[in-house]
Amino acid sequence: MTTTDRALARDDTERAPAGENGAGRGRLRPLARAVLPILVTLIAFLGIWLAVSYLLLTPDRREILVPPPQRVLTESIMQWSHLRPMLEALLLDVQVSMLGLLIAAVLGILAAIVMSQAWWLERSIYPFAVLLQVVPILAIVPLIGLWTNYGWTGRVVVCVIIAIFPMIANTLFGIHSADPGAHELFTLHGATRWQRLTKLQLPAALPAVFTGLRISSGLSVIGALVGDFFFVQGQPGLGTLLAVYISRVQSADLFTAILLSTLYGVVVFSAFTALGSVALRSWYSGAQRRLS
Repeated sequence: MTTTDRALARDDTERAPAGENGAGRGRLRPLARAVLPILVTLIAFLGIWLAVSYLLLTPDRREILVPPPQRVLTESIMQWSHLRPMLEALLLDVQVSMLGLLIAAVLGILAAIVMSQAWWLERSIYPFAVLLQVVPILAIVPLIGLWTNYGWTGRVVVCVIIAIFPMIANTLFGIHSADPGAHELFTLHGATRWQRLTKLQLPAALPAVFTGLRISSGLSVIGALVGDFFFVQGQPGLGTLLAVYISRVQSADLFTAILLSTLYGVVVFSAFTALGSVALRSWYSGAQRRLS
């Protein structure tokens, strides 16, 4: 082996571990970008919480208004007798909000499809959809409770009323956003109204539908909590427990219930965001294949 061959072999040997380390760092970099902002935000949140509790409040006010995080952890989260009712209430809110979201999504998409078929249908129905959006929900929740005997059905109805408008508005916008040139092509080939809807308008509306679904998913969680505040009969939800903890001045349990409801809202929003990303990635890939 010549001197040049030995040098080349030595360079390859030295570069191999570096390449492996570079590949390892390349795999860890996306994970770090996803995790580090969350950790920084969490640390900042805990720091602000501690600062408000210990620096801005006196000890007697601290115990009532903003208990420190370690007290919430030891007196509420780690006490099964305190945490168990909250988890059971959270399960009820999950069932109510997901059923309400499903109904709102189906009704919203169907209403948008109906309105897209004729201008007079849109002008007739859309004002009532806007009315559902602007009506003070707290003013009609007691009325809904009277109609439904303050039961499960009433809670679901509240979720539907709060969550349906984004589905209607976004789906209708997506249907109307179909390419005019594609409309002319469908007309040239004598496509029926059903073919135009299923093969052009609804596929074009898919990104807007998932945007509406992402917004409505968060609103359905709010609807479940709002219903809990008024529908105190039967199994309590997190909203019911929040009202109880406020009346009893159970600050640690109150903060735990708030954290659980917030965490649930974040999980629901993130799940539908991820679902939309996966669906739209497949949608764009299929559209590119059809164009090519």
